[in-house]
Amino acid sequence: MSKYDKLTTNAAGRTVPQIVNGKEAIPFMGVGKYHPTGRKYAPLIASCIDYPDDGNKVIPTLKEALIRAGLKDGMAISTHHHFRNGDLVAVQIFDIAAELGVKNLTWVPSASFECHSPLIKYLEDGTIHHIEGSMNGALGRFTSEGKMQGLGVLRSHGGRYQAIQDGDVHIDITVIAAPTADPFGNATGDRGAAACGLLGFALADSQYADKVIVVTDNLMPFPCVPWQIQGNYVDYVVAMDIIGIPEKIVSGTTEITKSPDRLLLAEMTAQFCDEAGIVRDGFSFQAGAGGTALSIGVYFAEMCRKRGMKARFARGGSNKYLVKMLEDGLVDYILDGQTFDLEGVRSMRENPGHLNTSPFTSYNFHGKGNFAQFVDVVILGATEVDVNFNANVVTHSDGYLLHGIGGWMNCLMSKCVILPIPLFRDRMPVILDEVTTICGPGELIDVIVTERGIAINPLRPDLIEKLKGSELTIRTIHELKAEAEKICGKPAKPRLTDEVVAVIKWIDGTVIDSVFRVDK
Repeated sequence: MSKYDKLTTNAAGRTVPQIVNGKEAIPFMGVGKYHPTGRKYAPLIASCIDYPDDGNKVIPTLKEALIRAGLKDGMAISTHHHFRNGDLVAVQIFDIAAELGVKNLTWVPSASFECHSPLIKYLEDGTIHHIEGSMNGALGRFTSEGKMQGLGVLRSHGGRYQAIQDGDVHIDITVIAAPTADPFGNATGDRGAAACGLLGFALADSQYADKVIVVTDNLMPFPCVPWQIQGNYVDYVVAMDIIGIPEKIVSGTTEITKSPDRLLLAEMTAQFCDEAGIVRDGFSFQAGAGGTALSIGVYFAEMCRKRGMKARFARGGSNKYLVKMLEDGLVDYILDGQTFDLEGVRSMRENPGHLNTSPFTSYNFHGKGNFAQFVDVVILGATEVDVNFNANVVTHSDGYLLHGIGGWMNCLMSKCVILPIPLFRDRMPVILDEVTTICGPGELIDVIVTERGIAINPLRPDLIEKLKGSELTIRTIHELKAEAEKICGKPAKPRLTDEVVAVIKWIDGTVIDSVFRVDK
């Protein structure tokens, strides 16, 4: 089976394959242009007569559970990333597969981290054929150098749920690492030694995989409540001594930035939102867990406190700053997509206004609406932006694939999308004629905030009008690009071959761009 075939040019003007790992793929047609047909994928029917009457599904070892689940060549195996760099389960799955001589597996993680770099040896020996999920760090570098046997497929968090529910990805076995579970398979992430908060990114896996294995190091008597994963979906439960390294799972030190440049970006972004009329009583926002984004959230909190206002909801990544806003009465609800620190985990247990969400409710484009569309403003980052406001979050200026997409793409459906980014990094301009990889079409990106000025997308004349007469420096994207090049020089394009090593799926499941092999 070839990695890809039938190259074509999609609506974004990018070269993409129409055959990906032997399966037909649909090229990107434009924002809102692709309408799916047919019905959602349905898993096999199960019967409770095939499961223990007492509800005890505990199996002695992960190896035995995988064997009972029917692990064999060519299967797709999925895991979730809520344990981040503290995950101790994913690598064990493929250690077992290699021990059993199983080959050509597809790994479908909701995200990968450096702790998963030991899997490179299984990509090399054929245990794993390819990855359909983020390929960060060493895994991204391995992919960029054309070493993976299959083609990498990158999706957003919502795109992953969409792909599973639509049947674009069929998961044979999912292994869900859960900080607390009961013998029936009910599981939660908000308590236990490995508490990580939400388990929402494993929801689709539990619902649609043929076989579901829950692994825990905190097995409690039935019922485990509140259950974030329902035991009715679960086939086997495995108890282990330890499933995650707590200090690497969530960060107890997530802090606002101390960088003067980034603080300036945060202040400018918050002021822009204020002058644009976004910050008002009952507004909603989403900001990431990075230092700049956290700082913007703090500015929003200060504005609300001084003016006696409150936000209706904040989309999370929850963290201690959002929790403080909730507990200080400055926001009614946190809609938690994933939990970034220990305060977020505590709040999830204790605060009725801290609500669990999932990629289905928050981001899934093939649903009857989603929460991302309701958000007044979202603050995101980018590795590159071009003069047409297209943005990149997966590759760097050298062409290497080093990041996943996360929920970034899905957030572009919000009412106002702002990217606070430095004008240059390591003497490399961030604003280019053309981004290396398109992850977000420019028509969905409204504002670029840099330390030397703010560019508003010409497609947003309403924002341009509101910022007339502002003390903020409003410039065109071309002016910002020219200033960066005056300081740093015009950047050289990355040295890439014409060999595709991965594809980027847009939120509707179409292929928006390709990642090309780096010419070392």
